[in-house]
Amino acid sequence: MPPKDFRVFQRRRRRPWGVLALAMLSGIAMMRNGVDLADGPPQPAAAARPVARPVAPQDGATEGLEPLPFAPASRIKIPAIQVAAPIMDVGLDPDGWVAAPPPQDANLAGWYQNGISPGQRGTAVVVGHVDNAQGPAVFYGLGSLEKGQHIEVERYDGRIAVFEIYGLEVYAKDDFPGVQVYADTGEPELRVITCGGGYTRARGYDGNVVVYARMVGSR
Repeated sequence: MPPKDFRVFQRRRRRPWGVLALAMLSGIAMMRNGVDLADGPPQPAAAARPVARPVAPQDGATEGLEPLPFAPASRIKIPAIQVAAPIMDVGLDPDGWVAAPPPQDANLAGWYQNGISPGQRGTAVVVGHVDNAQGPAVFYGLGSLEKGQHIEVERYDGRIAVFEIYGLEVYAKDDFPGVQVYADTGEPELRVITCGGGYTRARGYDGNVVVYARMVGSR
């Protein structure tokens, strides 16, 4: 069954994710392997505390940092969890949901191509599966990431945008704070999203893991 993922209002490619442009997350429909994966994917420590909006630190690390121009994303690397995966462009399906990458390819992420490009001013969004019918997938370890770790996104213009994690949360699907997650902070930011929370065979995962990161450099 095709996955149902992020419901958003259609926007122009270079238009930022604004507070008034609501983007609600329904969650990536996932399947566990026939044999359960022990205790499931790691979950953020944030799962044990009340939800609060992560605030990007004001330490001057991005002072004078110039946003990059628009360019499609081609690859994502997260060294802390050994992710090195190609990125495909994803758009909206006929029902108005952002399509996830094909679940058969465990090592594949998707970038919402009608939104912000990674490194461009605004909030770019990359999604991926936590697992599939065969076992763990590209973002299985996402919930174990920590503040200060880096994510690199390669772009088709040959540039690499480097992001530093400043927040990691898990949200219930039926109470997903779309405005908060996708809001334009005025800086180049990245959200990496997969499924998380509790799991049942009947309903799948009941939440979503969201990584908040800001660009701290490029090369």
